[in-house]
Amino acid sequence: MNETTKAGPAGKIEFDGDHASLVFERTLHHPPEAVWAALTDPAEMQRWFMTTARIDGRAGGSVDMVSGPARFHWTGKILAWDPPRVLEYEWNVDPRPELPQGEQTVVRWELERSGNSTRLKLTHRRLTRPTALGFAPGTHAFLDRLAAQLDGAPLPDWMRVFGEVQESYAAAVPGC
Repeated sequence: MNETTKAGPAGKIEFDGDHASLVFERTLHHPPEAVWAALTDPAEMQRWFMTTARIDGRAGGSVDMVSGPARFHWTGKILAWDPPRVLEYEWNVDPRPELPQGEQTVVRWELERSGNSTRLKLTHRRLTRPTALGFAPGTHAFLDRLAAQLDGAPLPDWMRVFGEVQESYAAAVPGC
């Protein structure tokens, strides 16, 4: 049984059994090439995604990153590399206290030109339910930082945004 729960102004959590997907759609007022650079250039990722990244940019290449305030170390194979339209990769995390089973998921970024802007769709699928509930507000906060960086604006504090939207994501999910 699939249930879809809208959460926050820009994201939703979709459940399917024990797993979930996060789906975010945003319009960024920059061309796809600029958004692509922010998603794939390690120097740009360092700022908005708080990430140390190594990317072998090609289909079949690899990603190796340490991200966010929790300093998650994740690795994976690049499944799709179609600049500046589609980036898809595995997001594999070994077990750690917050993720006792680890995670083996897939992240997909889709960019579509819309005039001088980009329609971004981010799908993070095959997450365990508890991880999805924790990652939804964090992903929301990262996307706010991405938009600010592209706009040349001060980056919002990740913890502040996380705290502001966390309750709305939890409230949108029955039984939380």
